Amino acid sequence: MNLPNTLTILRIFFVPFLVAVLVEQNLRIEWRGGVLIPNAFLALAIFLIAAATDLLDGYLARRWKQITTVGTLLDPIADKLLISAALISLVQIRRVPAWMVVLIIGREFAVSGLRSIAAAEGYTIQASDLGKTKMITQVAAISMILVSIRWQALSGFAMLWMWGVVIFGIASAVQYFRKFWRMVDDSIKHRRRQQLLRIERQRKRMLRSQAQAGAEKMGQAQ
Repeated sequence: MNLPNTLTILRIFFVPFLVAVLVEQNLRIEWRGGVLIPNAFLALAIFLIAAATDLLDGYLARRWKQITTVGTLLDPIADKLLISAALISLVQIRRVPAWMVVLIIGREFAVSGLRSIAAAEGYTIQASDLGKTKMITQVAAISMILVSIRWQALSGFAMLWMWGVVIFGIASAVQYFRKFWRMVDDSIKHRRRQQLLRIERQRKRMLRSQAQAGAEKMGQAQ
């Protein structure tokens, strides 16, 4: 178990703590000097630390050449768990409309399904620039929503960020669908051509066999 994979697993362990802090509205932590830290700021700190591990584990894995199959599989799962848990918790405390979260999480399931099908066909759908922008926008939007819990004046600005998440998510999903359709369409055409070639070869062999059999019969008759 290398350090990048450990950071990825640590991000998964942050998820239940984030949910517990967000859902428990009366949670307060007293710091030195009697300073009270509200749950919104505590949740923000947990979320940002978890999001930072996403950047750090990828950077370390590339720098130290420690990219592994386990890390490649766990990293997107950890990201989706973190974002989904935060958004669902914000719906629970009525800070984000449920329909937005349904669209965002539904998009993640759809893209993951497309990638799985493409991988089964031997293709790899790389993350697009819109997809990477979507992740950054999600972190910024959720952070703004958490800050707006304490400062209500920022609620409108935070919702603009959430609209950005929805727009970038839909746009990147359209890109993934286009890439997937092009790959699948090419694959189907290639298979069809291979089938037609096999049928043609079988037909030619059959004709040659029939011609040979006819020649043999004529030779026997003579």
